[in-house]
Amino acid sequence: MSKNSILYIYYTIYTNKHKSMAVIETATVQSLIQHEYFHFFLILISSLLLAKVVHFILVKYVGGLTARTKTDIDDIILEILTKPLSIFIVFAGLYFALKSLSWLEPYDAYIDGIFFVGTVLLVSLILSQISRVILDLWLRVQKRYEKMPKLMSHVVAVFIYLIAFLVILGHYDIEITPLLAAYGLGGLAVALALQNTLSNLFAGLHIISDRPISFGDYIKVEGGISGFVEDIGWRSTRVRTLPNTLVIIPNSKLAESVITNYSLPVLEMSAVIQCGVAYGSDLEKVERVTIDVAKQILKTTPGAVKTFEPFTRYHTFGDSNINFSIILRVEEPAAKYIVIHEFIKALKKRYDEEEIEISWPVRKVYYGK
Repeated sequence: MSKNSILYIYYTIYTNKHKSMAVIETATVQSLIQHEYFHFFLILISSLLLAKVVHFILVKYVGGLTARTKTDIDDIILEILTKPLSIFIVFAGLYFALKSLSWLEPYDAYIDGIFFVGTVLLVSLILSQISRVILDLWLRVQKRYEKMPKLMSHVVAVFIYLIAFLVILGHYDIEITPLLAAYGLGGLAVALALQNTLSNLFAGLHIISDRPISFGDYIKVEGGISGFVEDIGWRSTRVRTLPNTLVIIPNSKLAESVITNYSLPVLEMSAVIQCGVAYGSDLEKVERVTIDVAKQILKTTPGAVKTFEPFTRYHTFGDSNINFSIILRVEEPAAKYIVIHEFIKALKKRYDEEEIEISWPVRKVYYGK
């Protein structure tokens, strides 16, 4: 055999070997691409990357656009949507990744059900948060409802989740009427066990609908409790007193109590100070001096209504003094105390200067013979 023949044989063997290896490598790659677990991880990783990209676009670019607008509602809605949308993309990627596995085909109905329930709950969460933002905006626009408490947002959220629950039941073809009939007795037992809780809940709804009080109102409840309404919850109402303590009143008790609302019909209120002067005083002079002091106090004291014209009214012949009332006006209930404080100091000083006497209690004792 010649040398050229031997070289040709070696070349043929080497060429066929590399061709075989190339065919094997190509087959391996094709097998890997066609492998369902490769598809599973490819879909899952792609969804994670897509969620990151969408989150970046929403925060970087869409957030920049909303920041330029005058209103902040679009910024809040974007913040609400950003995270749930990323979660939904990952959740959808996991769903399609699981659907790509052949050994899970017998469980497709369960996977579809879980994806449907998760999607409905996620959409319900987004709608409840957006409705809360829109409701807050509407309450700010509508002045009569501006101080509406958070209970309204909770009621709307419960309504949205109730609709979501009914949609889920409809997806599984579950009839609601037999379900209500089956759990009617149990519901009655629960209602009896939660009688006080339900009473407070409906009392809270009654307070909101009837609006005898609103958030921020200064009220006085039968029994002596007075302060600002901090919140009306599903069970109780929180009242912050002037010493800055919080009084928790069950809604059912509040609804049955006599309430004095100092913020209605307007927040302004009168500040009435009782005083008395000796019987030997010149009442015309007393009235003139008192009104002059009151005007000065209204002009210089924070919280006083500067345009109000103060006045006095004599009303009683007392044991030692002729008693009268001085009526001032303050912008809000808490300002009443500082205005009265400053007025009493100024009035006492002015009476001393004008030699107007406020008598101590006097008793005349007569001795018979």
